[in-house]
Amino acid sequence: MIDYIKGEIIELSPAHAVLEAGGIGYHINIALSTYSELNGKNNTKLYVYEAIREDAHILFGFMTKEERSLFLLLISVSGVGANTARMILSSIMANELQNAIITGNVSILKSIKGIGAKTAERIIVDLKDKVSKVEFSAQGIPAANTAISEEAVAALVMLGFTQAMAQKAVKKVIDSDPQQKIEQIVKQALKLL
Repeated sequence: MIDYIKGEIIELSPAHAVLEAGGIGYHINIALSTYSELNGKNNTKLYVYEAIREDAHILFGFMTKEERSLFLLLISVSGVGANTARMILSSIMANELQNAIITGNVSILKSIKGIGAKTAERIIVDLKDKVSKVEFSAQGIPAANTAISEEAVAALVMLGFTQAMAQKAVKKVIDSDPQQKIEQIVKQALKLL
């Protein structure tokens, strides 16, 4: 089993990346959140899940071990395959998905393309206890800053920005200086939006 692949990004699209490591090019399927993280980088390290089928060996790549753990939990649910799990992770941030599952928020899951009411309910029932045991950070934001980042994102959403845009801006601001107060984070994020 491959744990991760570290190498040069040869090709990048919203659906896949090609990493060259040791003279071998690995075609790795990725979620949109991973694509956003990789955009503009030359080298990276992706944590990998290898799906072995009769007709293919398929690699799925993730920026963090926590995101890969969430993917593995999703594909353990009956009716949720690897591509559906990737679609879920492309549509919603890992920490938001965890909160939706823990709180039983079926409407958030149903809003994702390809997820119906029964599948959403099955995900919640099957993963409610399992997902609460895994500590997810807000897509690379340390867990200690999660409450501050969520508050900053909520403020930006109230100002009319989309959830995804707000999260991306807040993450950039917190990455540059994790010690900022919420007011400073919101002001800096507004400059980026």
